[in-house]
Amino acid sequence: MCASLKKVSAFARVKPTADFPQDMMKFGADNKTIEIYIERDRSKGVVNNKQTDWSFKLNGVLQNATQDVVYDVVAKDLVSQALNGYNGTIMCYGQTGAGKTFTMTGTTGNYKHRGIIPRAIQQVFKSVEEHGSQFITVRISYLEIHNEVIYDLLSATSLGSENATPLSIVEGPQGVSVKGLTVHSAPHEEVALNLLFEGDTNRSVGQHALNRHSSRSHCIFTIYIECHSRILSDARYVTSKINLVDLAGSERLTKTKSEGYGLKEATYINRSLSYLEQVIIALSDRNREHVPFRQSKLTYTLKDSLGGNCNTVLVANICSEAVHVVETLSTLRFATRMKWVTTEPIVNEKIDSERMVKNLEKEVVYLKDELAMHNSLLNRPPVSYEPLNEIQVAEINSQVRRFLEGTIDELDIVSIRQIHEVFNQFKIILSQQEQEVEARLRSKFTLIDKNDFATLSAVQKAGLVDSEGHLVGEVDSHGFGIGVAPFSAKPGGKKTKAKKGKDQVSPTTRKEGATSPVSGKDLETVSPSRSQVGAATKDLETKEASAREPDAVSFDTQRSESAPKDDVISRCSSPPARAAAFEDFKNERGSEINRIFKENKTILSDRRKKLNEAAQRLNLLKQEMDTTKQALEAMKSEREQQGEYLNDEGQIIIDEEEFLLIMKLKDLKKQHRLDFSELQDLRAEVQYCQHLVDQCRNRLITEFEIWYNESFLIPEEAQEALRPGGAIRLGMIPINRVLTLDEDEEERFDRMQEEVLPFCPDSVSFYNAKAKVDRKHKYAGAMTALEQMRKKPGSVQSAKKKPASVFSFV
Repeated sequence: MCASLKKVSAFARVKPTADFPQDMMKFGADNKTIEIYIERDRSKGVVNNKQTDWSFKLNGVLQNATQDVVYDVVAKDLVSQALNGYNGTIMCYGQTGAGKTFTMTGTTGNYKHRGIIPRAIQQVFKSVEEHGSQFITVRISYLEIHNEVIYDLLSATSLGSENATPLSIVEGPQGVSVKGLTVHSAPHEEVALNLLFEGDTNRSVGQHALNRHSSRSHCIFTIYIECHSRILSDARYVTSKINLVDLAGSERLTKTKSEGYGLKEATYINRSLSYLEQVIIALSDRNREHVPFRQSKLTYTLKDSLGGNCNTVLVANICSEAVHVVETLSTLRFATRMKWVTTEPIVNEKIDSERMVKNLEKEVVYLKDELAMHNSLLNRPPVSYEPLNEIQVAEINSQVRRFLEGTIDELDIVSIRQIHEVFNQFKIILSQQEQEVEARLRSKFTLIDKNDFATLSAVQKAGLVDSEGHLVGEVDSHGFGIGVAPFSAKPGGKKTKAKKGKDQVSPTTRKEGATSPVSGKDLETVSPSRSQVGAATKDLETKEASAREPDAVSFDTQRSESAPKDDVISRCSSPPARAAAFEDFKNERGSEINRIFKENKTILSDRRKKLNEAAQRLNLLKQEMDTTKQALEAMKSEREQQGEYLNDEGQIIIDEEEFLLIMKLKDLKKQHRLDFSELQDLRAEVQYCQHLVDQCRNRLITEFEIWYNESFLIPEEAQEALRPGGAIRLGMIPINRVLTLDEDEEERFDRMQEEVLPFCPDSVSFYNAKAKVDRKHKYAGAMTALEQMRKKPGSVQSAKKKPASVFSFV
């Protein structure tokens, strides 16, 4: 299949920060350009040719983008094309702590913050439900490359590094693969998410100065898709795979402060990333013949993804803080190099050999029935289209011999098989005659091969043949010569005519019991029509949509119905809207906090106004200083050109105008220092006032939440602990903790489903998979604790010292 060249797409995702350098990093209006400017280091002197500004052009810049936006821009089209048979790869690259794992995997505790992998799984299984005409199989694999060793994160022996089995890379006609990597079938979304969460718990994670949860290995999560048509006659099917790569972050040891084993891990990470960059540089050079894929396990595993036959997307995660500008430049350089790499995406179409054989067998039966129907319409006697047996072959051989002898003048044509066999018998008879002639010649003469030069020279010496190889002597009367006669000497043979026998057919070539043809009506009953399949699919989708439609009941209304009346806290039958309740709270219970909040905002606004005025004055003063300096320099250069005058003490004599400029510049510098000191004081006041405003705002919102929850949302069974003299005072713990005082894990999970399901039905599989993985690991922890207790039969452990996981399963 024809493939078109396509360049790798590169996107930059900027990690949000409160210290964004506005004067150092700027984004273009097209949302595809990043410009970075670094102020020149004046301490290195005048001659300093170091580059200070850069501009990078990418396919898109994701700044302050949510996980939904990132997935729609980066991965949605790639996953859709994977369902059509195109391979795809999404790779996250960047420094440590830049948000690569958050982009790729997200957080398992919050459904909205899930990353590219869970969203890709959800999109794949949604497409499986929508494609009713196809049978789609999904399989999952998960591996990591830690210290240049490949491990299977989904293997039963991967829970401990000492028991893990290293894997090896093999390359064959189908491309590069990992030998021994387990591939798990995922019939639905929950199983796939369960495998993802299981693999994440087995990943190698470390801690250093820049990141508390740093990935210490490169991880590749692969989704294998195989699409078969539900129409049995279609033997073609497509396969594809989606590689979702979470690379370990590049580290500068001066910043991470890694030591010991962490230093060893950082060395392997940086080395593999440098090899990856060498491969990208080689791929971007069209004149380069050799690409060093085998330098590291990472580049060798991703050989098909880098410059292969798949759609490749790079997400460059960068930190926007000024401290990490060097790492940001390195990441953006890698992204721009990646854009020059070209791939050839093609559809991975294959043929099911077993289904093809069945289809061909059906086609043969159909053609035989079709021929039988034509014979019956032409009133021809039944003809057998089966392979000829020995008796029929012998009969054809006899007919051919009689035809060559002249006994019969014509051969009756019955079928194509008979014609092929007639020519085959002619060939056999000709071969037999050649063998008989050669045998008769050998019985009377000694035959010499003309290519046997040794024997031919010996015969020439004996005088039996001349120099040209002809025999010498007289021709025997009984002898004859063998040669090629001229065309005119050939006897005119009698042309034989063959006619198609309609009425005369040899009884040996006939076979009774021909299969009866199948009518078109019977064929229609074998497989459903397209309209029937479409109608059934549409009906099924309508039923599923009606079953999934949630009840039109709001979450706040359900909570208000479950909230009983209380004699201590006055409540309404249904809680008011939070906006209206917030206004009431500011006028009544929170009036004092609201008053302080408004006063602080007024003071902050006044200080900011003064700060802006001081900054403007300082700028004007700086401009005046620059103008004075330029005028002074001009006068100085003019004086030097005209010649300088010296007094008796050897000092330079200047005129009055230059002296006034010097004094003015001195006064301006003094005023600049005073204004700058005032500006710093105003900045400190603004920061302090801003802190007070934020503190008041948070206090106001917190007090409102406590008041609103205590007034409207706490159920009656929780009021006993909150009444005067109870164990808990109002406002001491949040409302969500109050509502879950007596819940175990199963009840907490059920409550979470009731809260989340009406608003986001698609999150059920996500939370179910997370709960299963948590239960599995908690059970494993409990069993480990029990095994340790069994190893010490003489010791008795106190109940207070037992781990919580033991009590949850006893």
